[in-house]
Amino acid sequence: MQSNLADGPRQAGPLKFEIFLVLALSLGQSAVYSTVSFLDKVTRAPLGEQTTSMNNPLSARPWFDLTYQLLDIAFALVPVALALYFMVRSLGLGPRQVGFDLRRSGRDAAWGFGLFLAMGLGTLGLYAAGRALGLTTALSVANLEGHWWTVPVLLLSAARHAVLEEVLMLAFLFAHGRALKIAPWALLLGSALLRGSYHLYQGFGPFIGNAVMGAVFGWVYLRWGRVMPLVIAHFLLDAVGFVGFALIGPAIGIGG
Repeated sequence: MQSNLADGPRQAGPLKFEIFLVLALSLGQSAVYSTVSFLDKVTRAPLGEQTTSMNNPLSARPWFDLTYQLLDIAFALVPVALALYFMVRSLGLGPRQVGFDLRRSGRDAAWGFGLFLAMGLGTLGLYAAGRALGLTTALSVANLEGHWWTVPVLLLSAARHAVLEEVLMLAFLFAHGRALKIAPWALLLGSALLRGSYHLYQGFGPFIGNAVMGAVFGWVYLRWGRVMPLVIAHFLLDAVGFVGFALIGPAIGIGG
């Protein structure tokens, strides 16, 4: 399928609007709220004395909590469907062209696991440094009660974050940026800073850590053109963080 960009400048406006629409419904919106949350926290008390809670109960009644959790995960993925639709309609790029498929599952899994190991160690180091310097809030990342569905929901939540962030921040944003003739270094920098900004609610340390991760992931995507290894790496990072916290965090005193 060929790109529809032969009309040149006439296509720039719609492409920019598609970027705005997808980000305003998803991670761009998160970045705005995260920035406001950071300003609220940093003007209230030292960041090191505060706790950020994630994966919280949505109802006191377990079956309704499960229902709300699944709905939240499902609706959060709608912007991904919208982004993939825009890519096909406006650029002639399907999921296969950006590597969001299972054609190279073994190789993708190996690359994803390697990136997970490299980024995981760096993330732990930056978190520890941020806590020591008082630039990062304590993270409590798995606050669901011990229901039979807690671990599956945490894994689904990890998959949600991985697909949402990597498809939008890399496949969608880079494809539209290239069509708009934005320089690769500018795309990489902008994507990395945006990724960091929607983690600001956790403190300045996670902003830096996620911006660095975004730069590394962006370079890998520009180099090999497949988003699936990055989805896998991101899923493993969140899955280990969420499920590991839920299973052993309270026992070893991690959290808020």
